[in-house]
Amino acid sequence: MTKYQVLIIGGGTAGVMVAAQLKKKNKNISIAIIEPSDKHYYQPAFTLVGAGAFDYKKSIRPTVKYIPKNVTWIQDFATALNPNINTVSTRKSGDISYDYLVVAPGLVNNLDGIEGLREGLESGVVCSNYVDPNKTWELLQKFNGGNAIFTQPTTPIKCGGAPQKTAYLSAHYFKKRGIANKTNVVFATPGSVIFGVKVIADTLMKVIGRYNIHLKTFYAPISIDSANKIIYFKEVNAGENSCVINENNVLGEKHVGNEVIEIPFDFLHLAPPQQAPDFIRESKLVNEAGWLDVDHNSLQSNKFENVFGLGDVAGLPTAKTGAAIRKQAPVVVDNLLKLISNKAADNKTYMGYSSCPLVTGYGEMVLAEFNYKNEFVPDPKLKQMLVFNSDKPHWRLWFLKKYMLPYLYWNKMMKGEEV
Repeated sequence: MTKYQVLIIGGGTAGVMVAAQLKKKNKNISIAIIEPSDKHYYQPAFTLVGAGAFDYKKSIRPTVKYIPKNVTWIQDFATALNPNINTVSTRKSGDISYDYLVVAPGLVNNLDGIEGLREGLESGVVCSNYVDPNKTWELLQKFNGGNAIFTQPTTPIKCGGAPQKTAYLSAHYFKKRGIANKTNVVFATPGSVIFGVKVIADTLMKVIGRYNIHLKTFYAPISIDSANKIIYFKEVNAGENSCVINENNVLGEKHVGNEVIEIPFDFLHLAPPQQAPDFIRESKLVNEAGWLDVDHNSLQSNKFENVFGLGDVAGLPTAKTGAAIRKQAPVVVDNLLKLISNKAADNKTYMGYSSCPLVTGYGEMVLAEFNYKNEFVPDPKLKQMLVFNSDKPHWRLWFLKKYMLPYLYWNKMMKGEEV
C-alpha cells in the first residue's frame, strides 16, 4: 500500500493551495493529491460567462499545470474514507495510506433535489451558471420579455451571492436591449434578507430598486414544470407572515393550497441544491447536516486530530468562496507543520473571513467582505489597493473581478503564494 505524509483529496482551489504552500515551507514532505479531473476550472468567472462578459475557454486550464512540483497526482476518484486506519479508498488505485489527511473535494450539484430540475436543464428550458454558463448566455439572448425568474435553494451553495449577481447582470442586459419595460425580473430567495451583512444589504436594496426587481423573500423552490413553464415555491415562513398575493398581479403569481406559490416563467435561472460528495456524507467525518465536521477556527477535524478540512465541503457558517479558502489554507498549512513537528495544532486564527464579489451590472461591482459575525471586514491589502470602501458599486471593482482576480488566482494563489 502506498503511503504519504500528507494526502489531499481534491485538486481544486483548496487542495492545490495547501499542497503548494506546504511545499514552499518544507520541500521534503511527501504529498499526494487525489483528483480525477484533468481540467481545473476558475469557477468565479462563470457568472460573467453567463452574461456574455467572459470567454468560458479562458476559465479552464490543465490540472497538471497546477499540481505543485514534487507532489504526486493520483488521477482517480476517492470512494471511501477510513480514518480509523488512516487510509482512503479509490476507484482504481486501491487504498492509499497517510499520516495526515486534508479533505477538500468541493461539493456537488444535486439536480434531483428540486422536482423537475434535471428535466428542465436537460431540455434546455431552465439554465444555471453552476451547470452550464454558456447555456445561460444563449437563453438570455433569446429572451424577449415576460417573467425572468432567478432563485436559489435552501441548501448551502457555492458563492451564495451568485444567483443574485446573475439577476443584476440580466436586468442590466434587458435594459441595454430595450426590453426592460416588458420584463418582470424576479429574485426569489428562501432567506429573509437579500444579504446577511447590513451595509451590503442596504446597497443591494438600492440596486434592486434601480432595476425594479421583484424581491421575494421566504420563497424556497420546490418543483419545476418545464412543459408549462411554471415554477413552484414553498413559503418557508408560512403561518407566521404568510405572503398576500393579489389577484391578476403582474407576475401571474398564484397560491396553490396554503403554503405553495406558482409563478409562470419565460426565463428561469437557479442554483441547484448542493451537498458534499457521497463518500464524504457516508463517512465518520461529517456533522448532522452532512458537511465536514471541523473546528471553525483551526479547520481541524472535531473527530480525528490528523484530519483537516477546508473549502466548500467544510461545515463552516460562512460563505463557500475562493476568498474564504485564501484565508483558510495558511491556517491548515501551519497546523499541519506543527503536527509534523510534534507540536499542537493550536493555530485558531481563521475567523470566518469570506468575500463575495457582487457584480451589480456590466462595469460595476460591490465587494462584500465579512466574518462569522456577519461584520463588514474589508481586507487591509485590498483596501490599500482600491483606496475606497468596497461596499458601494464601483467600476474599479469590476476590473478587479474581470482581470485582477483571475490573474492573482492562476499566478499567485495556485502557486502557493499568500495573497
